Amino acid sequence: MPNMELDMKTFEELKAMSGTDFIDELVDTFLDDAPKLLKEMKAALKADDADTFRRAAHSLKSNSATFGANRLSGLAREMEILGKEHRLSEVEGKLPPLEEALQSASDELKGLRK
Repeated sequence: MPNMELDMKTFEELKAMSGTDFIDELVDTFLDDAPKLLKEMKAALKADDADTFRRAAHSLKSNSATFGANRLSGLAREMEILGKEHRLSEVEGKLPPLEEALQSASDELKGLRK
């Protein structure tokens, strides 16, 4: 695989715990929810709503960590902290790397579905 976005050990542990059939449902839920969370973050940023921004970033961080998407989780964590500290003015340049990490992780997860 080219650019490994996921920690496969984490993904395989999740798969072992949840079962092969259920992992696809978990992946589908992530693929559905993650873009919504990103959209929510952008809307909150535009509205200067630090609390909503922080909550969406927190959810994205946690959800991506579940699958071993560590780069995405780390970037979302940075966003969560900026929201918590009401430093939304520092977010703008950090969104493109977050979006790119989300796209890469999503593509890789799609490839792991059966």
